[in-house]
Amino acid sequence: MAERPTTSWRDGIAEEAEELASGALDPECACMAGLFPEDLLAATDAVLDSYEAELARLAEAEDAQILAVVERAVLALNAVNDARNGSAFETGEREELCDYFDESLIEHGVDVVALTARHGLGRHQLTDQWRKW
Repeated sequence: MAERPTTSWRDGIAEEAEELASGALDPECACMAGLFPEDLLAATDAVLDSYEAELARLAEAEDAQILAVVERAVLALNAVNDARNGSAFETGEREELCDYFDESLIEHGVDVVALTARHGLGRHQLTDQWRKW
């Protein structure tokens, strides 16, 4: 199963906390908990929960249905980002989220390359038309 970005973000927080506790990391260099507060992680997970649930209900779906699922999730993440003044997701996080969308679709039998090509999109432009993060 595709790994949620929030899983790796939480892992990073835990690793940093261990380094802080052991004295291996200077507290002034710690940033993970600030970058990924629990309310951001919970809001992002709620969006990904919905996305996964919708994907699970798609069976031999047409492009419009698939794209609608992606659109709803991207718009919901836009709202999460907006709630944090547009700074919830930086470049690395955006890439992780986009990869997660692709990997999840592939796991559900969607040929993402063909899907994007049929809609005149480049391979990595699946979320671009809706994404503000």
